[in-house]
Amino acid sequence: MSDPMTVLVTGASGFLGAETTARLSAAGHTVLTLLHRNSELVRNNGRKLTPGRGTLTRIAGDVTRPGLGLTDDDRRLAALADRIVHCAAVTDFGLPDERYEHVNVTGTRNVLDLALACHIPLVHVSTAYVCGERDGIAREDELDVGQRPGNCYEKSKLTAETMVREAARDGLPVAVVRPSIVTGATRTGRVREFKTIYPVLRVLTRGLVRTVPGHYDAVLDLVPVDRVADLVTEAATRFQDAGGRTLHAVGHELTLRDFSDVLAEYPSLQVPRFVPPSAFSASALPDRERPYYDRVISLHDTYFRRRVHFDDTQAAAFSRRPAPARGRPYLRRLLDHCLTTGYLGPAPREEPAAALYDGSTHR
Repeated sequence: MSDPMTVLVTGASGFLGAETTARLSAAGHTVLTLLHRNSELVRNNGRKLTPGRGTLTRIAGDVTRPGLGLTDDDRRLAALADRIVHCAAVTDFGLPDERYEHVNVTGTRNVLDLALACHIPLVHVSTAYVCGERDGIAREDELDVGQRPGNCYEKSKLTAETMVREAARDGLPVAVVRPSIVTGATRTGRVREFKTIYPVLRVLTRGLVRTVPGHYDAVLDLVPVDRVADLVTEAATRFQDAGGRTLHAVGHELTLRDFSDVLAEYPSLQVPRFVPPSAFSASALPDRERPYYDRVISLHDTYFRRRVHFDDTQAAAFSRRPAPARGRPYLRRLLDHCLTTGYLGPAPREEPAAALYDGSTHR
Protein backbone atom coordinates (compact mmCIF):
# COMPACT_ATOMS: atom_id res chain seq x y z
CA MET A 1 0.00 0.00 0.00
CA SER A 2 1.24 3.54 -0.77
CA ASP A 3 1.85 6.11 1.97
CA PRO A 4 -1.18 8.26 2.82
CA MET A 5 -1.52 11.19 0.45
CA THR A 6 -3.95 13.89 -0.57
CA VAL A 7 -5.79 13.41 -3.87
CA LEU A 8 -7.98 15.97 -5.63
CA VAL A 9 -10.73 14.17 -7.59
CA THR A 10 -12.75 16.10 -10.16
CA GLY A 11 -16.16 14.71 -11.06
CA ALA A 12 -16.23 12.96 -7.68
CA SER A 13 -20.03 12.64 -7.70
CA GLY A 14 -20.09 10.92 -11.09
CA PHE A 15 -20.46 7.21 -11.82
CA LEU A 16 -16.72 6.53 -12.02
CA GLY A 17 -15.63 9.40 -9.78
CA ALA A 18 -17.61 8.15 -6.78
CA GLU A 19 -16.18 4.63 -7.04
CA THR A 20 -12.65 5.99 -7.39
CA THR A 21 -13.16 8.29 -4.42
CA ALA A 22 -14.43 5.37 -2.32
CA ARG A 23 -11.35 3.29 -3.09
CA LEU A 24 -8.92 6.11 -2.33
CA SER A 25 -10.63 6.86 0.97
CA ALA A 26 -10.78 3.18 1.92
CA ALA A 27 -7.01 2.98 1.35
CA GLY A 28 -6.43 5.73 3.92
CA HIS A 29 -5.92 8.72 1.63
CA THR A 30 -7.35 12.20 2.08
CA VAL A 31 -9.65 12.93 -0.85
CA LEU A 32 -10.57 16.44 -1.90
CA THR A 33 -13.82 15.99 -3.80
CA LEU A 34 -14.41 18.77 -6.33
CA LEU A 35 -18.18 19.02 -6.57
CA HIS A 36 -20.29 21.16 -8.86
CA ARG A 37 -23.25 22.51 -6.90
CA ASN A 38 -24.27 20.50 -3.82
CA SER A 39 -23.88 17.05 -5.35
CA GLU A 40 -24.28 13.93 -3.25
CA LEU A 41 -21.60 11.28 -3.25
CA VAL A 42 -23.44 8.05 -4.02
CA ARG A 43 -21.75 4.77 -4.80
CA ASN A 44 -22.77 2.35 -7.53
CA ASN A 45 -24.60 0.25 -4.93
CA GLY A 46 -26.87 3.20 -4.17
CA ARG A 47 -25.40 3.96 -0.76
CA LYS A 48 -24.06 7.34 0.24
CA LEU A 49 -20.30 7.43 0.30
CA THR A 50 -18.81 7.68 3.79
CA PRO A 51 -15.14 8.10 4.63
CA GLY A 52 -13.06 4.94 4.86
CA ARG A 53 -9.78 5.01 6.73
CA GLY A 54 -9.04 8.31 5.02
CA THR A 55 -10.97 11.58 5.03
CA LEU A 56 -13.30 13.25 2.55
CA THR A 57 -13.22 17.01 2.14
CA ARG A 58 -15.86 18.57 -0.10
CA ILE A 59 -14.71 21.48 -2.26
CA ALA A 60 -17.22 23.52 -4.24
CA GLY A 61 -15.94 24.22 -7.71
CA ASP A 62 -16.50 24.04 -11.44
CA VAL A 63 -13.93 22.72 -13.90
CA THR A 64 -15.26 25.04 -16.61
CA ARG A 65 -14.20 28.15 -14.69
CA PRO A 66 -10.65 29.54 -14.45
CA GLY A 67 -8.94 28.26 -11.34
CA LEU A 68 -11.71 25.62 -11.16
CA GLY A 69 -13.91 28.28 -9.55
CA LEU A 70 -12.20 27.70 -6.20
CA THR A 71 -12.15 30.16 -3.33
CA ASP A 72 -8.73 31.36 -2.21
CA ASP A 73 -8.81 29.00 0.78
CA ASP A 74 -9.81 26.01 -1.33
CA ARG A 75 -7.18 26.82 -3.93
CA ARG A 76 -4.50 26.80 -1.24
CA LEU A 77 -5.83 23.43 -0.08
CA ALA A 78 -5.91 22.02 -3.64
CA ALA A 79 -2.35 23.23 -4.23
CA LEU A 80 -1.19 20.86 -1.48
CA ALA A 81 -2.55 17.78 -3.26
CA ASP A 82 -0.13 14.97 -4.09
CA ARG A 83 -2.23 13.85 -7.07
CA ILE A 84 -5.06 15.07 -9.24
CA VAL A 85 -7.48 12.50 -10.69
CA HIS A 86 -9.48 14.17 -13.46
CA CYS A 87 -12.74 12.26 -13.95
CA ALA A 88 -15.03 15.21 -14.69
CA ALA A 89 -16.54 15.09 -18.17
CA VAL A 90 -19.73 15.21 -20.16
CA THR A 91 -20.24 11.67 -21.46
CA ASP A 92 -23.78 11.83 -22.86
CA PHE A 93 -24.25 11.94 -26.62
CA GLY A 94 -26.33 14.30 -28.71
CA LEU A 95 -25.60 17.53 -26.83
CA PRO A 96 -24.58 20.81 -28.48
CA ASP A 97 -20.94 20.90 -29.58
CA GLU A 98 -20.29 23.82 -27.23
CA ARG A 99 -21.17 21.66 -24.22
CA TYR A 100 -18.40 19.17 -24.94
CA GLU A 101 -15.96 21.98 -25.67
CA HIS A 102 -16.90 23.78 -22.46
CA VAL A 103 -16.62 20.84 -20.06
CA ASN A 104 -14.32 18.29 -21.69
CA VAL A 105 -11.83 20.63 -23.34
CA THR A 106 -11.90 23.86 -21.34
CA GLY A 107 -12.37 21.85 -18.15
CA THR A 108 -9.24 19.81 -18.88
CA ARG A 109 -7.33 22.99 -19.72
CA ASN A 110 -8.25 24.45 -16.32
CA VAL A 111 -7.21 21.27 -14.51
CA LEU A 112 -3.90 21.31 -16.39
CA ASP A 113 -3.33 24.93 -15.39
CA LEU A 114 -3.60 23.97 -11.72
CA ALA A 115 -1.47 20.86 -12.12
CA LEU A 116 1.26 22.75 -14.00
CA ALA A 117 1.26 25.72 -11.62
CA CYS A 118 1.61 23.48 -8.57
CA HIS A 119 3.47 20.62 -10.29
CA ILE A 120 0.93 18.02 -9.17
CA PRO A 121 1.05 14.65 -10.97
CA LEU A 122 -2.13 14.06 -12.95
CA VAL A 123 -4.17 10.93 -13.69
CA HIS A 124 -6.36 11.87 -16.64
CA VAL A 125 -9.42 9.78 -17.49
CA SER A 126 -9.90 9.75 -21.26
CA THR A 127 -11.74 7.16 -23.37
CA ALA A 128 -10.56 4.21 -25.44
CA TYR A 129 -12.78 5.58 -28.21
CA VAL A 130 -10.38 8.43 -28.96
CA CYS A 131 -9.43 5.85 -31.60
CA GLY A 132 -12.38 7.12 -33.64
CA GLU A 133 -14.05 5.27 -36.49
CA ARG A 134 -11.56 2.61 -37.43
CA ASP A 135 -11.07 -1.13 -37.57
CA GLY A 136 -8.18 -3.26 -36.38
CA ILE A 137 -6.05 -2.80 -33.27
CA ALA A 138 -6.13 0.47 -31.31
CA ARG A 139 -2.91 0.67 -29.31
CA GLU A 140 -2.30 2.39 -26.01
CA ASP A 141 0.63 4.44 -27.33
CA GLU A 142 -1.39 5.84 -30.25
CA LEU A 143 -3.39 9.04 -30.13
CA ASP A 144 -3.91 11.18 -33.22
CA VAL A 145 -3.28 8.99 -36.25
CA GLY A 146 -5.60 10.89 -38.56
CA GLN A 147 -8.74 9.06 -37.41
CA ARG A 148 -12.24 10.49 -37.76
CA PRO A 149 -14.01 10.88 -34.39
CA GLY A 150 -17.35 9.12 -34.29
CA ASN A 151 -19.12 12.00 -32.53
CA CYS A 152 -18.52 15.29 -30.74
CA TYR A 153 -17.85 13.53 -27.45
CA GLU A 154 -14.98 11.56 -28.97
CA LYS A 155 -13.64 14.67 -30.68
CA SER A 156 -13.59 16.57 -27.39
CA LYS A 157 -11.84 13.75 -25.55
CA LEU A 158 -9.24 13.46 -28.32
CA THR A 159 -8.57 17.20 -28.04
CA ALA A 160 -8.37 16.99 -24.25
CA GLU A 161 -5.96 14.06 -24.27
CA THR A 162 -3.80 15.85 -26.84
CA MET A 163 -3.52 18.79 -24.43
CA VAL A 164 -2.56 16.39 -21.63
CA ARG A 165 0.18 14.90 -23.81
CA GLU A 166 1.46 18.41 -24.56
CA ALA A 167 1.57 19.20 -20.84
CA ALA A 168 3.52 15.98 -20.28
CA ARG A 169 6.07 17.13 -22.86
CA ASP A 170 6.33 20.38 -20.87
CA GLY A 171 7.30 18.34 -17.80
CA LEU A 172 4.02 17.54 -16.05
CA PRO A 173 3.97 13.98 -14.67
CA VAL A 174 0.94 12.35 -16.30
CA ALA A 175 -0.78 8.96 -16.53
CA VAL A 176 -3.77 8.45 -18.83
CA VAL A 177 -6.50 5.86 -18.26
CA ARG A 178 -8.80 5.12 -21.21
CA PRO A 179 -12.00 3.25 -20.35
CA SER A 180 -14.14 1.68 -23.06
CA ILE A 181 -17.95 1.63 -22.48
CA VAL A 182 -18.39 1.76 -18.70
CA THR A 183 -21.18 -0.48 -17.46
CA GLY A 184 -22.40 -2.32 -14.34
CA ALA A 185 -20.54 -4.18 -11.61
CA THR A 186 -18.56 -7.28 -12.53
CA ARG A 187 -20.33 -9.77 -10.28
CA THR A 188 -23.88 -8.42 -10.13
CA GLY A 189 -24.34 -6.22 -13.19
CA ARG A 190 -25.68 -3.52 -10.89
CA VAL A 191 -25.48 0.03 -12.22
CA ARG A 192 -26.28 3.28 -10.46
CA GLU A 193 -27.45 5.11 -13.54
CA PHE A 194 -28.70 3.78 -16.85
CA LYS A 195 -26.52 5.68 -19.29
CA THR A 196 -23.97 4.85 -22.04
CA ILE A 197 -25.24 1.67 -23.73
CA TYR A 198 -28.37 1.30 -21.59
CA PRO A 199 -30.81 3.56 -23.48
CA VAL A 200 -29.82 1.70 -26.65
CA LEU A 201 -30.63 -1.64 -25.01
CA ARG A 202 -33.96 -0.29 -23.85
CA VAL A 203 -35.03 0.91 -27.29
CA LEU A 204 -33.89 -2.24 -29.07
CA THR A 205 -35.21 -4.81 -26.58
CA ARG A 206 -38.62 -3.12 -26.53
CA GLY A 207 -38.82 -3.34 -30.29
CA LEU A 208 -39.07 0.44 -30.60
CA VAL A 209 -36.53 0.23 -33.43
CA ARG A 210 -36.37 -3.15 -35.14
CA THR A 211 -33.84 -2.56 -37.92
CA VAL A 212 -30.43 -1.05 -37.18
CA PRO A 213 -27.39 -0.36 -39.39
CA GLY A 214 -24.45 -2.46 -38.25
CA HIS A 215 -22.13 -5.38 -38.89
CA TYR A 216 -22.59 -8.60 -36.97
CA ASP A 217 -18.81 -8.78 -36.50
CA ALA A 218 -18.60 -5.22 -35.13
CA VAL A 219 -17.24 -5.19 -31.58
CA LEU A 220 -18.45 -3.39 -28.48
CA ASP A 221 -16.17 -3.39 -25.45
CA LEU A 222 -18.03 -3.22 -22.13
CA VAL A 223 -15.97 -2.62 -18.99
CA PRO A 224 -17.38 -2.93 -15.44
CA VAL A 225 -17.18 0.30 -13.45
CA ASP A 226 -15.33 -1.45 -10.62
CA ARG A 227 -12.61 -2.57 -13.01
CA VAL A 228 -12.08 0.98 -14.25
CA ALA A 229 -12.13 2.46 -10.72
CA ASP A 230 -9.57 -0.13 -9.61
CA LEU A 231 -7.21 0.85 -12.44
CA VAL A 232 -7.65 4.60 -11.93
CA THR A 233 -7.00 4.18 -8.20
CA GLU A 234 -3.95 2.05 -8.89
CA ALA A 235 -2.59 4.65 -11.30
CA ALA A 236 -2.93 7.32 -8.61
CA THR A 237 -1.43 5.28 -5.77
CA ARG A 238 1.32 3.64 -7.84
CA PHE A 239 2.12 6.68 -9.89
CA GLN A 240 5.82 5.91 -9.91
CA ASP A 241 4.94 2.95 -12.16
CA ALA A 242 2.00 4.52 -14.02
CA GLY A 243 3.57 7.87 -14.87
CA GLY A 244 4.21 8.31 -18.57
CA ARG A 245 1.88 5.45 -19.52
CA THR A 246 -1.48 5.27 -21.25
CA LEU A 247 -3.58 2.40 -19.93
CA HIS A 248 -6.60 0.94 -21.69
CA ALA A 249 -9.25 0.09 -19.10
CA VAL A 250 -11.12 -2.40 -21.22
CA GLY A 251 -13.26 -5.39 -20.40
CA HIS A 252 -15.60 -7.72 -22.24
CA GLU A 253 -15.53 -7.78 -26.03
CA LEU A 254 -18.89 -8.59 -27.57
CA THR A 255 -19.76 -8.72 -31.25
CA LEU A 256 -23.21 -7.77 -32.42
CA ARG A 257 -23.72 -11.47 -33.05
CA ASP A 258 -23.02 -12.08 -29.36
CA PHE A 259 -25.57 -9.42 -28.45
CA SER A 260 -28.20 -10.89 -30.75
CA ASP A 261 -27.67 -14.45 -29.50
CA VAL A 262 -27.86 -13.47 -25.83
CA LEU A 263 -30.95 -11.30 -26.33
CA ALA A 264 -32.63 -14.25 -28.06
CA GLU A 265 -32.32 -16.22 -24.80
CA TYR A 266 -34.82 -13.85 -23.13
CA PRO A 267 -38.42 -14.41 -24.27
CA SER A 268 -39.52 -10.98 -23.02
CA LEU A 269 -36.90 -9.09 -25.07
CA GLN A 270 -37.03 -8.18 -28.73
CA VAL A 271 -33.99 -8.88 -30.94
CA PRO A 272 -33.12 -6.21 -33.52
CA ARG A 273 -32.05 -7.01 -37.06
CA PHE A 274 -28.71 -5.56 -38.09
CA VAL A 275 -28.31 -4.71 -41.76
CA PRO A 276 -25.25 -3.44 -43.67
CA PRO A 277 -25.02 0.35 -43.23
CA SER A 278 -24.93 0.75 -47.02
CA ALA A 279 -28.38 -0.88 -47.22
CA PHE A 280 -29.97 1.13 -44.38
CA SER A 281 -32.13 4.21 -44.77
CA ALA A 282 -33.58 5.93 -41.71
CA SER A 283 -36.31 7.45 -43.91
CA ALA A 284 -37.56 3.94 -44.64
CA LEU A 285 -38.27 3.19 -40.98
CA PRO A 286 -41.91 3.10 -39.89
CA ASP A 287 -43.18 6.42 -38.55
CA ARG A 288 -43.46 5.08 -35.00
CA GLU A 289 -39.80 3.96 -35.00
CA ARG A 290 -38.24 7.10 -36.45
CA PRO A 291 -38.30 9.25 -33.26
CA TYR A 292 -36.51 6.51 -31.29
CA TYR A 293 -33.94 6.07 -34.01
CA ASP A 294 -33.29 9.80 -34.24
CA ARG A 295 -33.22 10.41 -30.49
CA VAL A 296 -31.27 7.34 -29.33
CA ILE A 297 -29.97 4.87 -31.92
CA SER A 298 -28.52 7.39 -34.37
CA LEU A 299 -26.33 8.80 -31.59
CA HIS A 300 -24.66 5.42 -31.13
CA ASP A 301 -24.81 3.69 -34.49
CA THR A 302 -21.16 4.36 -35.37
CA TYR A 303 -20.31 1.81 -32.66
CA PHE A 304 -22.28 -0.82 -34.56
CA ARG A 305 -19.96 -0.68 -37.53
CA ARG A 306 -16.51 -0.58 -35.88
CA ARG A 307 -14.44 -3.74 -35.85
CA VAL A 308 -11.93 -2.37 -33.36
CA HIS A 309 -9.99 -4.23 -30.67
CA PHE A 310 -8.21 -2.41 -27.85
CA ASP A 311 -4.68 -3.46 -27.06
CA ASP A 312 -4.16 -3.42 -23.28
CA THR A 313 -0.57 -4.67 -23.03
CA GLN A 314 0.56 -1.81 -20.81
CA ALA A 315 -2.49 -1.96 -18.56
CA ALA A 316 -2.11 -5.72 -18.09
CA ALA A 317 1.58 -5.41 -17.25
CA PHE A 318 0.91 -2.54 -14.85
CA SER A 319 -2.04 -3.91 -12.87
CA ARG A 320 -1.40 -7.66 -13.20
CA ARG A 321 -5.13 -8.21 -12.76
CA PRO A 322 -6.63 -11.26 -14.43
CA ALA A 323 -8.11 -10.72 -17.87
CA PRO A 324 -11.91 -10.37 -17.98
CA ALA A 325 -13.94 -13.51 -18.44
CA ARG A 326 -15.93 -14.16 -21.60
CA GLY A 327 -18.35 -11.42 -22.56
CA ARG A 328 -21.65 -13.32 -22.89
CA PRO A 329 -22.00 -14.23 -19.18
CA TYR A 330 -21.31 -10.61 -18.25
CA LEU A 331 -23.95 -9.35 -20.70
CA ARG A 332 -26.45 -11.74 -19.11
CA ARG A 333 -25.69 -10.21 -15.68
CA LEU A 334 -26.29 -6.73 -17.07
CA LEU A 335 -29.60 -7.79 -18.63
CA ASP A 336 -30.72 -9.65 -15.51
CA HIS A 337 -30.14 -6.56 -13.40
CA CYS A 338 -32.02 -4.37 -15.87
CA LEU A 339 -34.96 -6.78 -15.84
CA THR A 340 -34.97 -7.05 -12.05
CA THR A 341 -35.10 -3.28 -11.65
CA GLY A 342 -37.74 -2.88 -14.36
CA TYR A 343 -35.51 -0.82 -16.62
CA LEU A 344 -35.96 -3.40 -19.36
CA GLY A 345 -39.22 -5.11 -20.08
CA PRO A 346 -42.49 -4.35 -21.85
CA ALA A 347 -42.85 -0.74 -22.93
CA PRO A 348 -45.67 1.46 -21.62
CA ARG A 349 -48.35 2.18 -24.20
CA GLU A 350 -46.99 5.69 -24.73
CA GLU A 351 -43.36 6.44 -23.96
CA PRO A 352 -41.73 9.40 -25.70
CA ALA A 353 -38.27 8.90 -27.11
CA ALA A 354 -36.89 11.72 -24.96
CA ALA A 355 -37.81 9.78 -21.82
CA LEU A 356 -35.40 7.02 -22.80
CA TYR A 357 -32.40 9.32 -23.10
CA ASP A 358 -32.46 12.29 -20.77
CA GLY A 359 -29.12 13.83 -21.73
CA SER A 360 -28.22 14.56 -18.10
CA THR A 361 -24.59 15.16 -17.25
CA HIS A 362 -22.23 14.74 -14.32
CA ARG A 363 -19.05 16.61 -13.68
